[in-house]
Amino acid sequence: MNVSHLPLRAAIGAFVLNSGLSKWNLEGEAAEGMHGMAVGAIPPLRRIGPGQFARLLAGTEVTLGSALLLPLIPSALVGLGLVGFGGGLLRLYWATPGMHEPGSVRPTQQGVPIAKDSWLVGAGLTLLLDDLFGRMAGKGRGAGRRSRRRGAKCRG
Repeated sequence: MNVSHLPLRAAIGAFVLNSGLSKWNLEGEAAEGMHGMAVGAIPPLRRIGPGQFARLLAGTEVTLGSALLLPLIPSALVGLGLVGFGGGLLRLYWATPGMHEPGSVRPTQQGVPIAKDSWLVGAGLTLLLDDLFGRMAGKGRGAGRRSRRRGAKCRG
């Protein structure tokens, strides 16, 4: 893992893990409200009950937050998880009436808390792309060095 990813992964991982833990025992009106917003953006979620949805969301956040905090999990993998999770939140933002100004991506006051989740997508893409391109660059540099060393041996 790239050491420069640690601050980003730790900050986001702690935030997402805490969010999931705070939702773990969510019931009643709180679970119904969260479920209702999600169903408005993604209608097939109607098939899942509010309590089950809250527990599923909490479990997803706990898993993603924990994966971000564990340096053994590749940055590309947790980046992909962040892109998917953040993308779902942005879908919620875009599909929920009153979250953004009509005909614009600019958030309303009501939409600002969810629009802020765009940072999850940006961070996820950064981790994913940096890990993938860093690996490809490393392979290319390593292959070039090996070729030069072999060539030097043959001439010597």
